Amino acid sequence: MRITGISTHVVGTPWRNLTFVQVHTDEGLTGIGETRMLGHTDALLGYLREAEANHIAGSDPFAVEDLVRRMKYGDYGRAGEIVMSGIACVETACWDIKGKALGVPVWQLLGGRVTDRVKAYANGWYTTERTPEAYHKAAEAVVARGYRALKIDPFGTGHLELDNDATRDAVALIEAVRDAIGPGTELMLEMHGRFSPSTAVRLAREMAPFRPAWLEEPVPPENLKALAKVAQKVELPVATGERIHDRIEFRELFESQAADVIQPDVGHIGGILEARKLAATAETHYTLVAPHNVGGPVLTSASLQLAGCTPNFKILEHFNDFADSEIKKVVKGAPQVVDGYFELPSAPGLGVELDTDAAAEFPQQQARFDLWAEGWEKRDPAHVRGERA
Repeated sequence: MRITGISTHVVGTPWRNLTFVQVHTDEGLTGIGETRMLGHTDALLGYLREAEANHIAGSDPFAVEDLVRRMKYGDYGRAGEIVMSGIACVETACWDIKGKALGVPVWQLLGGRVTDRVKAYANGWYTTERTPEAYHKAAEAVVARGYRALKIDPFGTGHLELDNDATRDAVALIEAVRDAIGPGTELMLEMHGRFSPSTAVRLAREMAPFRPAWLEEPVPPENLKALAKVAQKVELPVATGERIHDRIEFRELFESQAADVIQPDVGHIGGILEARKLAATAETHYTLVAPHNVGGPVLTSASLQLAGCTPNFKILEHFNDFADSEIKKVVKGAPQVVDGYFELPSAPGLGVELDTDAAAEFPQQQARFDLWAEGWEKRDPAHVRGERA
């Protein structure tokens, strides 16, 4: 079997473009991969066009390791977010082909099942007015839908520091959310790399009474010594890793012991097997894995394949019940959360198929997501532009 070529399909929303890549073969099998890019979708498509000619076409889709190696190192450049995301889409699609050809789900090819279901946490649910009353109501709706975990960034446009008024506002929002969800629901606290170490530590202590499940990206991701400084001073678990795009670059993070939970994005770190290798290294450091997953149903299914065969897998992020829920229709067999969990896929390959006609209903947009703008949490760029005007 050989790859004859690829086709790309961009599903657009105002705040995110989802890029789906189909890998076609001479035996009629087609695989699918997906990633989500912020502001670099056209660059990704350009890279994939070149990679198709230079590396992908004519390759054996079963030889995943060889194809990834050539795509990563064969252009004699250091692979960053765009290259690793392109690799991820193609790599995931090759696993999909391999699973279909052999009649088994991908997790079966990577060590076999260690769990039957995967806990989910909701994100993208707090697109309402930024008041305790509105957040309380929105959080109640998340729990009513069956979720037993959710994530929130309550810090507005905070950057490096947060003044007393903004701190009180953030605490009031978290207090309202905890009251709405009760003591048994996990509450992940997202900081989006906003703060200096001292501010992050202060805010972690302010939030401690509400028992966050973790403190996510408390400082910008480039300086791991700053992250370690926070980890040494807080009692909450620290999570990070969504903006690290090569598993090799996690080495320093593991050595620092600064993270209790790593959050690789399967769509940015080179695909399913690359993430599985990283998870195995994390296991040797007694570190849990909870992938960043702000993509659509294909990326969610790929992340579930990882979950199915990974002993130190904690939980999976899910946006698509609350943000742009209509995009689920572009994929047949889209994973669903029931009573707070995903069932492990059992169909061959990824267990999903792209509906290209449905995908065409959501053309690529000039998607914009600015975490430093007032109203970013609404995930509506028009609203953000209106606030700035």
